[in-house]
Amino acid sequence: MQRIWPDPAPVDDVAALVAGAPRPTPADRPWLLVNMIASLDGAITVDERSAGLGRPADRAVFSALRAVADVVLAGAGTVRVEGYGPPRPSAATRAARRARGQADAPRLAIVSRSLELDPAAALFAEAEAPPYVLTCEAAPTAGRQALESVAEVVVAGGEAVDLAAALAELHRRGASTVCCEGGPTLNGHLLAADLVDEWDLTVSPLLVGGGDAGRATTGPALPTPLEAELSWLLAGDGLLLGRWLRVR
Repeated sequence: MQRIWPDPAPVDDVAALVAGAPRPTPADRPWLLVNMIASLDGAITVDERSAGLGRPADRAVFSALRAVADVVLAGAGTVRVEGYGPPRPSAATRAARRARGQADAPRLAIVSRSLELDPAAALFAEAEAPPYVLTCEAAPTAGRQALESVAEVVVAGGEAVDLAAALAELHRRGASTVCCEGGPTLNGHLLAADLVDEWDLTVSPLLVGGGDAGRATTGPALPTPLEAELSWLLAGDGLLLGRWLRVR
């Protein structure tokens, strides 16, 4: 892989580059990064899944970003469509995490109001530590009770999940860095609450065309666009992989 901005140079160790980037923890919540991939014409899926857009360079960055996270955050819809299982870091990643004082593997956190999640799914049954389920008071009681035996259920908000309060609770439980992998609705609400510190976007050299592939964010419009600045830009396997930091 090649870094093409700000200083062009070969990147032999993507994991070390990503891990070495500063991510200062805010006072009352974890550092939140969003990791997404999109086609040249803005599509975030092919046949409803993001895997059709990726190549080895993207998968390397995906793994590196997960490796620095204490928690991997995703919406329930993304978890269902993408067929999430528990994070399974390599032996080298586990050793690097231990050296940084982190648990061997990041914990999964799923945002869901409906709690339409299968307690017997592999993401619960095979997890090294129980995933978090971030929900709200209006969530179905039966669904909450069914998940409490396989997950740590965090109730934040009344009619909808209060993402700021949920992240604050993850911070209270020891999370310093959270990696959000979508979907678009969750991304949109995180932006609306101005909770995003880092946006990692891979641009795939594919043109998907029309259809229902969607874009990286949906939901509430922002009264004023939020500004970000480019931290680095990498190139590999025909992809462009950028790291952008929120300007505050």
